Amino acid sequence: MTAAAGFLFAQSVPTSFDLSGRRLGKLNDSTPASNTIEEILITNNTIWLATSRGLSKSTDNGGTWTNYYNDDNFGSESVSTVKSNNGTVWAATWHYEVINGESLPVGTGLRYTTDEGGSWTKIDQPVDQPGDSIVIYGINRIRALPITTTVQNFIRDIAFTHDTIWIMTNAGGLRKSADMGKTWQRVVLPPDYLDSIKPTDTLHFSLQPVAGSFGNEANLNHIGFSILTLPDGTIYAGTAGGINKSTDNGVSWVKFNHTNQEKPISGNHILTINYDRADGSIWAATWKAEGASEYWAVSRTKDGGQSWDTFLSDSRTLDFGFKYYGNIDNPAGADVIAATQDGLFRTSNDGTTWITAPQIIDSETKIVLNTNNFRAVAANRKTDGSTDIWIGSINGLARLNENDGTWSGNWKVYIASGEFLQQNSSIAFPNPFSPDDEKLNIKYTISQNADVTIRIFDFGMNLVRTVIQNVPKQANIDNIEIWDGRDEKGRFVTNGVYFYRIDAGSNKPIFGKIIVMM
Repeated sequence: MTAAAGFLFAQSVPTSFDLSGRRLGKLNDSTPASNTIEEILITNNTIWLATSRGLSKSTDNGGTWTNYYNDDNFGSESVSTVKSNNGTVWAATWHYEVINGESLPVGTGLRYTTDEGGSWTKIDQPVDQPGDSIVIYGINRIRALPITTTVQNFIRDIAFTHDTIWIMTNAGGLRKSADMGKTWQRVVLPPDYLDSIKPTDTLHFSLQPVAGSFGNEANLNHIGFSILTLPDGTIYAGTAGGINKSTDNGVSWVKFNHTNQEKPISGNHILTINYDRADGSIWAATWKAEGASEYWAVSRTKDGGQSWDTFLSDSRTLDFGFKYYGNIDNPAGADVIAATQDGLFRTSNDGTTWITAPQIIDSETKIVLNTNNFRAVAANRKTDGSTDIWIGSINGLARLNENDGTWSGNWKVYIASGEFLQQNSSIAFPNPFSPDDEKLNIKYTISQNADVTIRIFDFGMNLVRTVIQNVPKQANIDNIEIWDGRDEKGRFVTNGVYFYRIDAGSNKPIFGKIIVMM
């Protein structure tokens, strides 16, 4: 999230793979610093959140939050993913930069802590030197396009095997480090035209996500998105070209895509891969990439990738969570929860039927989590036998404490405000936002009771929409108004920069900036 005078606006991790023209606080706070929650990690009952305003942590089940934002370790960086291994917590950082008039993601590396966030070690974003153009792979000298920039090159996912850390980056592809990130090695994945590679093969391709100095060859399978490692050392690497599997520590690979199996995945753009400990199944968010017959769905395999079942067609899934039953160390089964851009879904019968979550309303405050765009989910079994289901969205965080039943229990909603909103200030989120599938929340506080008018203007300060006009509002509380991205005639506005103005009685007007991206 980026701050400006009188307003704040958030940013979420991009889900496209546009590479060179190819589509592609205080010590303790009452809420996380951001309303855009990218990932949820639960370690020993500590809740970690990767957000658009850095990293957030709670050690008291959400009672209070430590927000690592605008401090010496994280600055104003966003966090794309947070993972843990042997007591060490790792977070990947990034931000947007405007380059040649276009807002592009820029990777800024990793931070890790071995003392639960007491201190952090920073690692710069891995990049290549201009001369790093050859990778030795078995009997082959593979040409490799050096990735020398951090633009369009940020870490999307992290995984671990023994003492090795694996990272998936957009432009940089799959990389690994055996020395806590001091040095990195590029990992060779199959090119788009091969379904497998091994070191004894004679190979003739370039390791490059886009056309470069070695010709027009460009490989979607070299654009990284997700990675999963299993307890037995098996690695699944998700790219813009399919799912790659290795059983020899990332040396040899077999690729699964939408066209090379009888029961294939739905699409080759793999946003996330998760593991169900109850039955050993692999769940993947398989988005449409470039193939005409591909489609958005959830793909699941129970035989190590040899065949896939698909569910939730047309849903753009971003994460999976598992509510386990029985012995927590050896569960008898699980409810699978899918966080998607189209809603929150859950199955208790192996994907046969899916139940949509109800509208999320805080059981005490009655605050509504106003979105269908969910980005993260995780479940945590408690000592009393109940389960906390944590849900991250573009509009805030929620927790459901559930015993028996489905989507039943007490809800708690967290929306960044309070300490982050002073009197006569506002937050607009999600920001950027897409009016075709999102609504903009304008949250504000005023110092005295007043009639409030909120108007939207385009970049030339022409009136676009009056959201509310002369509506009585209370002072010193959080007020929220919704803009659906339409103008006064009911038409969706075009992409661009917009402004909102809040007039409250005789108070000085509050201004905010909105970025619309369809």
